[in-house]
Amino acid sequence: MAIHLTPTELAREAGLERRDVISKCLEMGVPIFQGRIDKTLFLTTLRHEHAAPAVPPPRLATG
Repeated sequence: MAIHLTPTELAREAGLERRDVISKCLEMGVPIFQGRIDKTLFLTTLRHEHAAPAVPPPRLATG
């Protein structure tokens, strides 16, 4: 099983479009080295990004 995949191969495995894989890599800081992406790093970072709770808005002081 390959670990370093092209954006097209990774898109197939992740159920995304090729373009989305590349933009997610840029957003999340996942490197694309010689046209290949580390599958484990990409999927772990993607899961972590979706699992991270949203930052709650600041509370306003009432009084």
